[in-house]
Amino acid sequence: MIRYLRHDQVDADRWDDCIREAVNGIFYAYSWYLDMCAGTWDALVEDDYRTVMPLPYREKAGIKYLFQPYFVQQLGVFSRQSLGIETTRRFLDAIPSGFRFAEFSLNTFNKLEAEHPYIAGKGITYELDLISPYGQIRQNYSSNLRRKLKKGDEKGVFITPHGRPEEIIRAFRNNRGRRGVPYGEKDYQLLKHLVYSGMHRGMVSIRCAYTETNDFCAGIIFFTSHKKSVLLFSGSTPEAYATNAMSLLIDHYIREQAGKELVLDFEGSSDPNLARFYRSFGSEECVFLHIQINRLPFILKMAAGIYLYVRKYLR
Repeated sequence: MIRYLRHDQVDADRWDDCIREAVNGIFYAYSWYLDMCAGTWDALVEDDYRTVMPLPYREKAGIKYLFQPYFVQQLGVFSRQSLGIETTRRFLDAIPSGFRFAEFSLNTFNKLEAEHPYIAGKGITYELDLISPYGQIRQNYSSNLRRKLKKGDEKGVFITPHGRPEEIIRAFRNNRGRRGVPYGEKDYQLLKHLVYSGMHRGMVSIRCAYTETNDFCAGIIFFTSHKKSVLLFSGSTPEAYATNAMSLLIDHYIREQAGKELVLDFEGSSDPNLARFYRSFGSEECVFLHIQINRLPFILKMAAGIYLYVRKYLR
């Protein structure tokens, strides 16, 4: 039986045991990570934490709604046992009616029939299996990527694991962060705390690139759990484009990790250029479902629909 638990009723230790042992476990769903990213979250729990689903929520004007927190690409249903369409459907149906609206993402293991009314779209992430030797993985690089790596090597860029998260975040803020990215000061502070919390738990590794004059030009933050390393965040300066530093950073990480039972998850992107860049490493598309549930009164439902349309097509 699926039980709904308020946050103060959730046993964090048993919850984290479930996520740790889940066939589709990932760091996004650990209680400490949810506490930091979501702030408030309840849960659906089945059979003494055999299968669980977090419910991050907010409340505005007396209306509780489920949302997808920043720095959390996928959530949904997690289980110690294999997952099928019926399990995903049962958990979605068990979301209490008190949540009048919901917009969130499932994970790549959560499947539904194509015509399910809650499906609002699909997200794409890109994954690269690193179990093969580096030389074999590199054979699947695009010819354009190989040219970039050769040019980058000629520029004298060097890679180190000893950079600071603040450098990466600052580079993002000063460059891409100024072009319509919706992060505010609190979000950047949250990211910094997430990274240091992950480092404390041995789950985070950082790679930074510096020019031949020892100037920072790019950096990547990897979050690793459940034999998967996720490219959670990256930042680069204008010099990174001239030196192909980001290509060098990812190639360096692949070279280090090649031959291990590990998957590199690029975390996808709605930006076609970034998606093309991730595919150039030989990665494969993995689909996860976007869910929307609208139980609002008619007038509010119409207003929500207009808001979502504007956000999607006119931003």
